[in-house]
Amino acid sequence: MPANGKGNALSATSPETGRLPETGGRTRPAAPPRRLGLALAVIATAQLMVVLDATIVNVALAHIQHALHFSGSNLEWVLNGYTLAFGGLMLLGGRAGDLLGRRRVFIFGILLFSTASLLGGLATNQAWLLAARVFQGAGAAFAATTALSLIAVTFPEGAPRNRAMGVYAAMSVAGGAVGLIAGGLLVNYLDWQWVLFVNVPIGAAVALLAPLVLGESERRQGTFDLPGAVTASLGLAALVYGLTSATPAGADDTAHWGDAKVIGSLAAAVVLLAAFVVIEARSANPLLPARVLRSRDRSGAYLIALFVTTALFGMFFFLTLFLEVVWGYSALKTGVAYLPVMATVMAMSGAAAQLVPRVGARPLLVAGSVIAAGGLFWLSRLGEHSSYAGGVLGPMMVTAAGIGLMFVPMTLISLTKVADGDAGVASSLLNTGQQVGGAIGLAVLGTVAWSAVASGLRSGAATNQALAHGFSLGFLVSAGITLLTLVVALAMLRVRRADLAGINPMAAPAG
Repeated sequence: MPANGKGNALSATSPETGRLPETGGRTRPAAPPRRLGLALAVIATAQLMVVLDATIVNVALAHIQHALHFSGSNLEWVLNGYTLAFGGLMLLGGRAGDLLGRRRVFIFGILLFSTASLLGGLATNQAWLLAARVFQGAGAAFAATTALSLIAVTFPEGAPRNRAMGVYAAMSVAGGAVGLIAGGLLVNYLDWQWVLFVNVPIGAAVALLAPLVLGESERRQGTFDLPGAVTASLGLAALVYGLTSATPAGADDTAHWGDAKVIGSLAAAVVLLAAFVVIEARSANPLLPARVLRSRDRSGAYLIALFVTTALFGMFFFLTLFLEVVWGYSALKTGVAYLPVMATVMAMSGAAAQLVPRVGARPLLVAGSVIAAGGLFWLSRLGEHSSYAGGVLGPMMVTAAGIGLMFVPMTLISLTKVADGDAGVASSLLNTGQQVGGAIGLAVLGTVAWSAVASGLRSGAATNQALAHGFSLGFLVSAGITLLTLVVALAMLRVRRADLAGINPMAAPAG
């Protein structure tokens, strides 16, 4: 990289070897387009669409059940179908971008997502809607992984990329709250179909603008690792399915860890993922090259993504239930209650983007994990008679501040000094960690919380009191999980401040 710190990150030397990263003998992507603001708007909009779709449909579930006559168990698949396809196809989506061109795969993912949204809104029976949701998840997997890798190859290292990552992180965290607000408005004033139809014009605009503002990466020689793709996709899908199926559905339900389908799914996940590891070790063109994981900093970032998303999903899930069940908030009012979270995450993500080149990633991750854990611990003091201003707003904003500080450096580390041809798979690993972390969070924290609720009800506690106690325990466990990110940051991360500031410390002085 030039001594002035500008230029594409992929021209930087590897921190492990001091050599230029391998590019598979292909030319590097074309220079980033000049319209970086529009490019960022396209990428951020795509990321927001993908993230908010996980919650915007939640608001409409009761209406969908009534319109299409879903049973309670089948209704879960409106959410699970999307989640399984999304989580299972991420590695494939990331590698497809590396081999076929990231902009090309990004547009394909957006068009698939938008078309599936249109078909889902037109659904007249259960099978039709469920199939559309699966294809939506597949489109999201291809779009999300390439969106992050496009940031890595479009924005030069240093301030431009840091700012882009700040916006990306804000969209990733705030998308859930946006989904609740948008879903509440659409269901209240239109109908359930519009939580799906709304994606169509937005997706069409993104797909039309992408060729104009995003550069295309070179197609690389190589073949798809089909055995690796099959075992990875099925293994991740089985893992997410097993974790989702183990989660109790409420106070009158228990955890299903001993159920045959849960045991079978998790066992199949272990076998398939173990087979994937063996296949990758022997493959000439692996889906997940081992070199991507050799960096302890990058592996640490993936672990942090797993832990922080586990805690974050738990917080949103239980706090939403608390507000709607214990305090009787509507879905729209709950979404509005999250507005301070969105504002705080955006502000702190922007601050983190400015601070990374000055203080480094590790101090921000350490500070963010402590702040977020403190906020979740404070939230665990929430009771049925607390007020929004006194019991929710303060701890929620503290937690959001910590999360906002963490997402930018975590994402930057995961893509720092990644070889040209591996940016897609590196970004897919981060997204996979977040998706699996969400499934783990709902399964483990759901088991803890609902078990405590059931125990309270059996002991004679009033329903709202038992719910408040169980959810508080969920927040407390979330705080403990967040502290694991502190352990990882202290034990594994050694990334230098210069690496994230766009400076190549190995470059010879000018002249």
